[in-house]
Amino acid sequence: MRILMVGDVIGRPGRQAMAALLPELRHKHEIDMVIANGENAAGGLGLTPTTAEEFFQAGVDIITSGNHIWHHKEIIPLLEADSRILRPLNMPPGVPGYGYVITDQAMIVSLLGRVFLGHFDCPFRAMDHLLEDVNPKPPVILVDFHAEATAEKIALGWYLDGRVSAVLGTHTHVGTIDTRVLPRGTAFVSDVGMVGAADSVIGDDIDSVIKRFLTLMPHRLSVGKGNTTFNSVLVEVDDESGKALNISRLDLELSK
Repeated sequence: MRILMVGDVIGRPGRQAMAALLPELRHKHEIDMVIANGENAAGGLGLTPTTAEEFFQAGVDIITSGNHIWHHKEIIPLLEADSRILRPLNMPPGVPGYGYVITDQAMIVSLLGRVFLGHFDCPFRAMDHLLEDVNPKPPVILVDFHAEATAEKIALGWYLDGRVSAVLGTHTHVGTIDTRVLPRGTAFVSDVGMVGAADSVIGDDIDSVIKRFLTLMPHRLSVGKGNTTFNSVLVEVDDESGKALNISRLDLELSK
């Protein structure tokens, strides 16, 4: 199975780049499944039903998320109705939506880190419980670990090595170069990156971000414009064993 994980999609520029590039990528690389993180898709924060539909129209199969998924309240009924859109698994009981989905002989999990992000259930133990409770489990299991701290991401990769097919980090919007297959067969990268404005500060307008750092005054950050970076990783997994065979970065740029 060939799975493409697309980094955090930032606002309209990210959605437009995804629509322009993803169909050809699917065809060229013979991709079986596309997963994309959509928690920054609507104006830079959150996801709406309309922007979620743009993902599916572009060829995304599963949308994962993170700490901003609740920003637009109109997404909450859709989280309950459409299992292709995931909220983080390690939320308290009673939170609407699904933390994982099983489709096409693969299980996709959306997981949220705790370091620098907030008070959530333990992502390590949440995965333990999920792997114990799901029966039968499909051989292919991919985790989008939406987390800030590199150490937390790397630790989870080692913790799940041999138990899942891939642990792929998102959230920082900066793609890392540490793609590797761990010794027991789990593909890993600390951060996939983003699909957003290339000349920006992690997808946001440069001047707006600099002003916030200089003044410490809270204000709305606008999404960057111009050429767009498209960050993703391609993971090849053995269908029967669920072990990763290869992971490689697939990074492009779309010019305006």
